[in-house]
Amino acid sequence: MTVRDTERTVGVKNESTIQEFVLEAFPAAQHLGGLLFLVHLLAYLASIMGNTVIILITWADHRLQTPMYVLLSTFSFCECCFITTVIPKLLSIFLSGRQTIPFPACLTQAFFFLFIGAGIFFLMAVMSLDRYLAICKPLHYASIMNLRVSFLLVFLCYSLSFIFFTGLMLKVSQLSFCGPNIISHFFCDLGSLIHLSCSDTSSVETYFFFVTSFVILLSLIVTITAYSNIVITILRLPSAKERQKAFSTCSSHLIVLSLMYGSCVFIYVKPKQVDRLDSNKEAALVNTVVTPVLNPVIYTLRNKQVHQALRDTLSRVRLQK
Repeated sequence: MTVRDTERTVGVKNESTIQEFVLEAFPAAQHLGGLLFLVHLLAYLASIMGNTVIILITWADHRLQTPMYVLLSTFSFCECCFITTVIPKLLSIFLSGRQTIPFPACLTQAFFFLFIGAGIFFLMAVMSLDRYLAICKPLHYASIMNLRVSFLLVFLCYSLSFIFFTGLMLKVSQLSFCGPNIISHFFCDLGSLIHLSCSDTSSVETYFFFVTSFVILLSLIVTITAYSNIVITILRLPSAKERQKAFSTCSSHLIVLSLMYGSCVFIYVKPKQVDRLDSNKEAALVNTVVTPVLNPVIYTLRNKQVHQALRDTLSRVRLQK
């Protein structure tokens, strides 16, 4: 073997062992790093605090230990985990400008983003079914839904999510990365990561497309079906005041659901992930920043039972002092 051949072999070997990636984030807004850091930090803290309050209140007040609120508190816990997979790294980019992320950490972030995110979508479908049973089938609700069933459904949601995305990540971990290492996103988005591989990614892209489409569309169909029946039941209420109150609650839920499903359908339910990578970043901000802040307000903090439980808890704390 000649010296030139040896050098070429060593060069290919070095190219095929990329150790870290660079998260491009928002290059056009680099001069606003301080302001963006503050905005995202406040959004992160607001989401964590709001969801934590929901979790604590649910488990501190026995009146809220029902299937509906167990599902909501689980949803809040998942939202805390979901936003934590992305925002801390984004904050460090805004603050320090360090955009690199090691390959194992990148795969880990991508896995937990998809695993927790898919679990949240399944969980939203379960929550929609719970509301459907409570509103449309009130006489059968107690016999169908109980704490045991709600915990079983939560376990099923995340078991399915784990099975789907563990297989996908094993496929991605076997890809070779020997070209550019700049990810055109603010976190390790799997679509952007697959695009950087120099291997044949057709089978991985197909698997990714079908798994994400299945999760989003199945959850969406269940949610639309449940809320359609809820709306029909509300329209049959004899009192205009009751109808207005029910529609007020449902409309706020539907706004958040529309934001979540709309952004995810835009990002994932298309065969070619490389078509709109730049616009994917803006759409991803809706799920990683906007809805985690809105969800505590929309789903629970507007609820009178939660308000009463919060007041009772604060009163007990004052009495203890």
